[in-house]
Amino acid sequence: MRFVLAGQPNSGKSTIFNAVAGYRAATANFPGSSVVYTVSRAMILGRETEVVDLPGVYSLTSTDAAEREALNYLLERDADVIINVIDASRLGRSLELTLQLLELGRPMVVALNMHDEAVRKGIEIDRARLASELGVPVVTTIGRRGRGLRALFREAMRVCLTEDRPQPLRYDNEVERALADVAKAVSENLESSRVPARFLAIKLLEQDPGVGDRLGRRGVPLDGRLERAIDELEKAHGWSSDQVISGSRHALAHGVEDRVATLGRSYVGWREAVDRLLLHPFTGGPLMALILVGFFYAVFGLGKHLEAPLVAAFARLADSLAHLVPPGTLVGTVLNGLVMGISGGVAIVLPYLVPFLVGLALLEDTGYLPRMAYILDNVMHRMGLHGKSVVPLMLGYGCSVPAVMATRILESPRDRRLTTAITVFIPCSARTTVIYALVGAFLGPWWALSVYVLNLIVIGALGALLARRMKGRAPGLILEIPDLRLPALNNLAAKTWLSLREFIVIAWPLLIASSAVLGVLEWAHADRVLNAALSPLTVVLLGLPAATGVTLIFGLLRKELTLVMLVQALGTANIGAVLTAAQLMTFTVFVVFYMPCVATIAVMAREVGWKDTAWISAITVVIAVTLATATRMLFALSGA
Repeated sequence: MRFVLAGQPNSGKSTIFNAVAGYRAATANFPGSSVVYTVSRAMILGRETEVVDLPGVYSLTSTDAAEREALNYLLERDADVIINVIDASRLGRSLELTLQLLELGRPMVVALNMHDEAVRKGIEIDRARLASELGVPVVTTIGRRGRGLRALFREAMRVCLTEDRPQPLRYDNEVERALADVAKAVSENLESSRVPARFLAIKLLEQDPGVGDRLGRRGVPLDGRLERAIDELEKAHGWSSDQVISGSRHALAHGVEDRVATLGRSYVGWREAVDRLLLHPFTGGPLMALILVGFFYAVFGLGKHLEAPLVAAFARLADSLAHLVPPGTLVGTVLNGLVMGISGGVAIVLPYLVPFLVGLALLEDTGYLPRMAYILDNVMHRMGLHGKSVVPLMLGYGCSVPAVMATRILESPRDRRLTTAITVFIPCSARTTVIYALVGAFLGPWWALSVYVLNLIVIGALGALLARRMKGRAPGLILEIPDLRLPALNNLAAKTWLSLREFIVIAWPLLIASSAVLGVLEWAHADRVLNAALSPLTVVLLGLPAATGVTLIFGLLRKELTLVMLVQALGTANIGAVLTAAQLMTFTVFVVFYMPCVATIAVMAREVGWKDTAWISAITVVIAVTLATATRMLFALSGA
């Protein structure tokens, strides 16, 4: 049994998915943040069910990666029930996708979600009338609070078992005549199809390249009737055939809205007042700077207070173990490495990583990130980038892997290449931990903040430089600004855990294993060979201790490893007592900019190809060496 959740961005679709499947999909109050579907198995009313969360799309016309992903899934996979999640506060717009889903002829249920937002805006919807108009069950839900979800899936199960199939709604007479002619031609020239001929006829009249290529437009009768139908529609309306279909669907959707919804008194409250300030031309920029600096200091302050007692506790544990097992032996060296790996995760990484992830989830769920995209749109264009490039760049502060994947939302190959090149320079959560735990902890928050400022300067300069060398011009930004929302605490906790789980399941075992491996290398004196090989970089160019060389190798697996390995390589968690301020800044600047991790490189190769991955990686090394060397020289000139 397979239930497929489909809906427009910010309709609450992924929130409903997480409620029944456990937190599996990253939700964001930010359109365009997901371009792949998520699958999970769940027990629904005592039956094992596969639940699929498709990427949020405004239409089934395959104009971008998310829409192609959703359309391909619906055309190629069997869905026992489609659960169409719509935003009740934007009913007319949401129904345009609903009308397209009805054309598929699959059993379907509509989740009238965000009912509380509709009430706040003074919108009253006659649910029974809407169900009658659409010919499918309609269930009122408030996904983020879990209301109505049991009734929704109970209805989906009933529809699945009875196999109730909806009938599509009729467009105006001219469109219906064209559809009938083309659908008949499709039926005659297509031996068999999982998709209704009417749906394929609509796609052909819309001149959707994805469906046209899929059919191959086989047979002269099909081509002749299709061209004649398109010509008649365009002559009658003076628009292109795809505009005619879209306009007819728009009118039909809003006609249904007019019949089922009434608008009463809306409530203008704190959201509107805050939005006026956040998006105002004069106050928006300064407020954004204050919010980001406040976010930075909150993470730093909390992490600093958590780190100190944890580091002290593990230092006492290491001293106790040293008395039990001699540190010079193989067992003692490996045991010390294991303790360093465990303590590195608990005492050094987690104190900064957890508050950072909570803060990032807070910015996402409140809806502030798209407002940042709006404010930064002009800046993005000055860099030669599409305003929509803000989406992967924002995701990059969490992890570079989904950020690179999110470049699929950009239509132009030029924009995808350019955005990918810049995205890998964004300090992900792993690099952020290095910045906080090294520079912030030992030199102070202003020094750490200066690393972020330097990073933004580099991103801006690099974007402008690469944009001049790449042909083409970025189009304007069309981005939905969702309503500001108070985030649900359970959603914040679940989202933080989803991101944190990756560190605990993948990165932390790597930390522990790498620490043990480094311990063995130290015991066998093999680390000296690696450090000597890298000494022209670490010692000569960067002025760092030779022992830092091996940490950079481990950092290619995960950036957090450079931090934990540095603790082990120097033999103390009090790194500030071993490295000077100049060395701390030089090391951090190099780690922030040099080579993305292995996982990011693999995703880059899949998204933009090995050739682009190679030159992007080479640029990171050149910039890292240049900036780190410049940092060292500046400290030397200042006498620090």
